[in-house]
Amino acid sequence: MSDPLLSVRDFSVVYDVDPPVEAVKNVSLELQRGEILGLAGESGCGKTTLAYGVQRLLKAPAVITSGSVSFHDTDAGVIDVGALGAEEMRRFRWDKISMVFQGAMNALNPVATIGAQLEDVFEVHRPEFGRKQRREAVIELLEIVKVGAQRIRSFPHELSGGMRQRVMIAMALALRPQLMVMDEPTTALDVLVQREILRQISQLREEFGFSVIFITHDLPLLLEISDRIAIMRDGEIVELDTAEQIWRSPRDEYTKTLLSSFPRLTGEKGMVAR
Repeated sequence: MSDPLLSVRDFSVVYDVDPPVEAVKNVSLELQRGEILGLAGESGCGKTTLAYGVQRLLKAPAVITSGSVSFHDTDAGVIDVGALGAEEMRRFRWDKISMVFQGAMNALNPVATIGAQLEDVFEVHRPEFGRKQRREAVIELLEIVKVGAQRIRSFPHELSGGMRQRVMIAMALALRPQLMVMDEPTTALDVLVQREILRQISQLREEFGFSVIFITHDLPLLLEISDRIAIMRDGEIVELDTAEQIWRSPRDEYTKTLLSSFPRLTGEKGMVAR
């Protein structure tokens, strides 16, 4: 049974430069509640532009030229994201949709403690919280993402890359959003830490029930964690199917090319060309 959370219809974005660049071209997709949707494609294909556009985070010269975005809120019903005013949109972000930005683990304020930066989220979006309530909420978040309450007074430079990324996930999770958009959240991490982060994202999704749009050029990674995968090329979605179907029987030639571009662990030995 279909239970949509986010519906995107005929969505297009143009960078108004000379000549204009069509970054996203008539994209339509539907994200189901509780689903992990992978968004894959080479660099420059429009993945991040699409994610920013859906949340109205784009800045000039980017212009949304067509399309609609509908959010099926569990409390307020269907929300037309494009029709929200500036203040309504500010409240909508992080509360309904949160985002872990590309390179986010280096985006923490270097002169503020981890605790202070997490408390800022509640101070802005939950003004009814008192100081004690904010501190308790921060401690709970740090425990949930397995950073530990003892790090509440730590500065970003005192944490490893993996721990900083966990803090960013905690920040995105703070208001219990229904959708979390993750843009290349594990790119700068080593393989072991990457796997730990991915395992934790899956566990948190199961525990809190939020949906995920996971953006990366790493298709094998998406095959492992996603329910469905959308393949983007030149601003268009060329294939959208279950992860199993993409792996076993891809239809589009570009998808087949992406799959074949990653080395396999098994196969015949061959001579290396010199």
